[in-house]
Amino acid sequence: MPMRARPGGVIKTLLSILLLTLLLTAAAASVGLTMFLKEVSADLPTTEEILSKQPSQATSILDRNGKLIAKLFQEDRTIVPLEKVSPWFIKSVLAAEDSDFYEHQGVSPTAILRAVLVDLIHRGARQGGSTITQQLSRNMFLSHEKRLSRKIKEAVLSLRLERVYTKDQILEMYVNTIYMGHGTYGIGSASQFYFGKSPSDLTLAEASTLAGLIAAPEYYSPIKNPTASKTRQRYVLGRMLELGWITAEQHREALSDHLSLKGKARRSRISSEAPYFVAYILFKNLLPTYGTDRVYRGGLTVHTTLDLDVQRAAERAFSKLKYEGALVALDPDTGEILAMVGGHDFERSKFNRAVQAFRQPGSAFKPIVYAAALESGYRGVDHLLDAPLNFPNGWSPKNYDGGYDGEVSMVDAVVRSLNTPVVRLAQIIGVKSVIDTARSMGITSPHLPNDLSIALGSTSVTPLEMAASFATFANGGYRISPFAIREVRTPAGDVLERNGPQLERGISPETAIEMRTLLEQVTIFGTGRPAAVPGYQTFGKTGTTNDWGDAWFVGGIPGLVAVVYAGNDDHRSLGAKATGGRIAAPVWRDFIEGVLKVRKLPQRFQVPSDVNVEFVRVCVKTGFLTAPGCKGAYIALKSGEAPTAQCPLHGGGVAAARSDPNGPQLILSPMDDDTTVGRYAMRYGAAQEQPRQGTSTEAPASPLSKPQKPAAAPPAPAPNPSFNPYRADPSPSNEVEKKYQQLLKKYNIDD
Repeated sequence: MPMRARPGGVIKTLLSILLLTLLLTAAAASVGLTMFLKEVSADLPTTEEILSKQPSQATSILDRNGKLIAKLFQEDRTIVPLEKVSPWFIKSVLAAEDSDFYEHQGVSPTAILRAVLVDLIHRGARQGGSTITQQLSRNMFLSHEKRLSRKIKEAVLSLRLERVYTKDQILEMYVNTIYMGHGTYGIGSASQFYFGKSPSDLTLAEASTLAGLIAAPEYYSPIKNPTASKTRQRYVLGRMLELGWITAEQHREALSDHLSLKGKARRSRISSEAPYFVAYILFKNLLPTYGTDRVYRGGLTVHTTLDLDVQRAAERAFSKLKYEGALVALDPDTGEILAMVGGHDFERSKFNRAVQAFRQPGSAFKPIVYAAALESGYRGVDHLLDAPLNFPNGWSPKNYDGGYDGEVSMVDAVVRSLNTPVVRLAQIIGVKSVIDTARSMGITSPHLPNDLSIALGSTSVTPLEMAASFATFANGGYRISPFAIREVRTPAGDVLERNGPQLERGISPETAIEMRTLLEQVTIFGTGRPAAVPGYQTFGKTGTTNDWGDAWFVGGIPGLVAVVYAGNDDHRSLGAKATGGRIAAPVWRDFIEGVLKVRKLPQRFQVPSDVNVEFVRVCVKTGFLTAPGCKGAYIALKSGEAPTAQCPLHGGGVAAARSDPNGPQLILSPMDDDTTVGRYAMRYGAAQEQPRQGTSTEAPASPLSKPQKPAAAPPAPAPNPSFNPYRADPSPSNEVEKKYQQLLKKYNIDD
């Protein structure tokens, strides 16, 4: 008989087969899972890459006193150490997002199960299952796509992060990288944006509100959706109460606290209180030096020369200017740019007229001509003829009012901004001397004409250049290089760049001081009277161009030099009689008076003891020491070169004046012949002053033996009388706008 199999043997065989199958399946699954995890993890960052990963940080632009001017960012984020974050915010985040954070190893099965149960009970997504570590992994290294492979990558990466960093380090990175609505990233930017305070000062009510944002920042925004925000805050506070992290009383008080929100809509990335200044340093310095990524993501701290209080005074004063234009201010002793206004509306026009508008300064350029003459050995008391000039090519420069005053002192010519004397002076010293002096004083423009029109300011310069040149008169003759950035630091505090004053001798200190005192007279009784600041030594010069196209005032007080320029971008006339004295000077004075309310400046200029000058009061008309009937001007002259006799025209002795070895000299130009001298020269000893137009043909009873005709300078051509400098405008506003847009594209900036 065949043997029958025992039932127990069959079962044992089946179990063995089943066990073997399970083992093989497990092995295969294990191999498959290993291969799957290897494949999924292949493109995950290495440990070195994890350690080197740094979140994007905003670059902060600060003024000279550490006040924030602007932020440059792709993600508005400021990294804050965990110890400088309010404990209420830390507890609120943990309660809302991951209360078991300090217990798990990066992934929490309990949290995932709890989230599923809560979602099932409420039939909708109410609670996320991701830990803080998983959220950090996703935010820093992964996309937000909802796929299984991404979730697995997230879990693997989270386990790696937990091995590389401590829990506190992970939490610090998390609170600094999360998006918190309205373009803010991290608790540093969010606390400033929503509540205007540092993260360390957040109250429980504020902290729970911000923690509630994390789940859905735009939906739970207290600005956009206060009702939803309150609901979410209630949930966060409820979790904290449930966990025993706050008391019932704290829970009740936090819910009832009124939130004082400060947040405003995000503006352009080049928006600030000084947009023209920020754009200036951005495209001139920061982007060319450091590149877009480092500037917009590298968390640099840029310490600038700007003074926000001075800038605000500039903005207020400039707002009163009815025309387009610019205002720029410098510290004359260092070259630091203290304020820069490039126009009325940066959003409407990116054309920065302070540094990009090459415009004719008109009579504001004349002090450079006079400075060149002083450097050549002439004095402010010497004389020139104010008489007609008719050049062979038809050019015939005239005074503002069309009249002539005959022989005048340089003091008088400067004060009244006479045209024909300064053209004669340029003939005498030579155009090359004028250009060389302009360069030595800080004029860098390539648009300096090589003809006599330069004496009347036909050159094209920027307001910043004019400020730099006049700083030479304020600082004792040094050429300064205007600069806007003091220092650039990394987030770790390392210095990448440090800048300071760059001073070079431009003109002699004697010339600088003498010229400054001549320009002080302009604000006392000359064309610049509207700019005079009571109680402060004020110097400056007005400028007005042909057809009332541009109006200027350039000048300073101790410790500050500033320029106000007004002019239409398309060069339309500002209107009849739109002079620098009427249009620009009052704005200049408003600005200076605004500065003096926020910044203490000296009232008088200091003269170093080693500078060889003496101060004398001279007659504006004749240049001799004042007599009782003179209108006097208190000016500086080189030591030993001041007249000793009193003015013979207003009470002084004629004989003493004639014998004065330092008496004023009449300096003649190559075009001044005997007929011109006989008709227009000044007569001493007359009962009254010479009448206007110089109609007398008598030989002058001058204290000088004869007028001085210096060795002729190289002949300078007269300009073409039909030439219009604006036909070749070197900086049309529409071209500048195009270049601005090109720069945005070049540096990949979304303005």
